[in-house]
Amino acid sequence: MARLYLGKILLRWCDSCHVPVLGKVCACGAPTRPVAVTPPGDARPAFPDDVERINRIYSEHFGAPLIPEGHLALLNKVPAEDRMDEIVIGGAVVGAVRYIPEEQRWEPLPRPNAALLMRPMRRYVIVDDGAVPFIRDEGASVLAPGLTSIDPSVAEDDPVVILTRTGECIGVGRAKVDAITAGTMERGVIVRTRRNAPSVCIPGEATWEDAVAANEPILAEYESASIQFVRDVAAKNPLPPTVSYSGGKDSLATLLVVKKALGPVPLLFADTGLEFPETYENVDTVAARYGLDVFRVSDEETFWEEFEERGPPAVDNRWCCRVCKLHPLGRLIDEHWGECLSFIGQRKYESVRRMRSRRVWRNGHVPQQLSAAPIQQWTAMHVWLYIFREKAPYNRLYEQGLDRIGCFICPSSDLATLDMINDACPDLWSAWRERLAGWQEKQGLPPDWVERGLWRKRGDADEEEDSYN
Repeated sequence: MARLYLGKILLRWCDSCHVPVLGKVCACGAPTRPVAVTPPGDARPAFPDDVERINRIYSEHFGAPLIPEGHLALLNKVPAEDRMDEIVIGGAVVGAVRYIPEEQRWEPLPRPNAALLMRPMRRYVIVDDGAVPFIRDEGASVLAPGLTSIDPSVAEDDPVVILTRTGECIGVGRAKVDAITAGTMERGVIVRTRRNAPSVCIPGEATWEDAVAANEPILAEYESASIQFVRDVAAKNPLPPTVSYSGGKDSLATLLVVKKALGPVPLLFADTGLEFPETYENVDTVAARYGLDVFRVSDEETFWEEFEERGPPAVDNRWCCRVCKLHPLGRLIDEHWGECLSFIGQRKYESVRRMRSRRVWRNGHVPQQLSAAPIQQWTAMHVWLYIFREKAPYNRLYEQGLDRIGCFICPSSDLATLDMINDACPDLWSAWRERLAGWQEKQGLPPDWVERGLWRKRGDADEEEDSYN
């Protein structure tokens, strides 16, 4: 897929502290080096559940976990058919995990640097010394004459690690035949080698507290600029200030900045009726922690009325945002203020639309609301390091593998995320599947329409953007 640049990739690494740094110099004084992640490069921390999932995937396939205990890992979502996350350790992409919707499973995709972190016990091939320079230096495929041995568990199309006789990893690739067939071949390709740009990986133990300390000057700079933005916008637009709060990380970081700039301001929470229980919990926790009023509005009944008429919302027909968020928010603002200024957790690294968005704007569906984005220039790493620094109470769902918090039925979610939601919230998802099945039967849609997630794409051109994060 085409590379998608939404801004300069700011991710770098300090080899002295073994942490990600968002500037050219670490707080320890050491120079940093860029991390060659795939654009848009909006990497995030790997939480313990992410680490457990990745290590399980790699252990099941290669017989060894990838992420060592005590090492920081980042996940960088890259353009893919469904979902693929690059894994950054030691300042390099050491591999990835890719979700295969048809098989409802994750596939590990190691890079050569993975061998610095694990020794594969399965799915490997060993080549003779004469083939080594061609494979290692030129990216040549493993041919039958150069094969010394192959692990019996290798199946056709498996990701495999290519080793020398002494156990050095010289490449990775995908098996073109299974182990039994490979053993009978005298010529032909055994493994198609994957070409990877060379990268430096220097593993070392560290904590997220270490990462916060390493980024302290950068966090202070970004915080100061965002606080000044909030004060300038508020001074130019003397309207009642609010923070649009969704229970997500971006609106939490925005709240922290606005509170420092203006003091306590009320939260606007559009309760769609399709929120996770953890989101309701987070809204209440945040309001109590910071002593804030919450103005809630809900229009779940209208959602189901629209559903009966139009079917489920789709990624290219997100009528749900207009019906459940924007219009109810407009009524809420009319009732309490008539007009207000809302600070919103929008970031340019999220999407092309948000990258192109003005930093202060009015949504045509909510003309009563003047919106402003204090953290427009922040990456996800800025947000997370800031939240860690402030010890702010973030939504627990992030620790369960979700990287975006919204309605649990959001059609913008990939199938990997929807499967995670099904596992974590079976009752919620079962009720939604019943609704989808009812619409499928009513419209005479194909039998696999629900199972394959075809409800998420309509083919219309009426995409709506939600108003906050």
